[in-house]
Amino acid sequence: MGLPLLNGFVGEFMILQGAFAANRVWAYWAVSGVVLGAAYLLWLYQRVFWGKVTHEENEHLVDLNAREIATLVPLVVLCFWIGVYPKPFLEFLHKPAARVAAIVQPAKFGPTTALAASPDATSEPAPAH
Repeated sequence: MGLPLLNGFVGEFMILQGAFAANRVWAYWAVSGVVLGAAYLLWLYQRVFWGKVTHEENEHLVDLNAREIATLVPLVVLCFWIGVYPKPFLEFLHKPAARVAAIVQPAKFGPTTALAASPDATSEPAPAH
């Protein structure tokens, strides 16, 4: 669920922004999917974390040990880092995404986009054959 200040919010926002730019009807369907997904996740969270314990052997389980906390803390930090400041991650993805866009929609993004995104891009485009 894309909560503000978390990585999922940045991803959902960019997907919805792209869908809206491409086709408003599909964007409205996407928004309804986000709302239904959030409702399902909240229902799931309620049943998993606050529901009744159905197996007797699970009554006395401890929540987290030190190893699990040491694994969880960096993941939580990354979630907030991407949610608050996604620029380094988006810059890293810009060149591969531009190459894919040039392959998928060459009329719109064309070879100039692919050249600009290539690591060995020169100041002038290659001559046409």
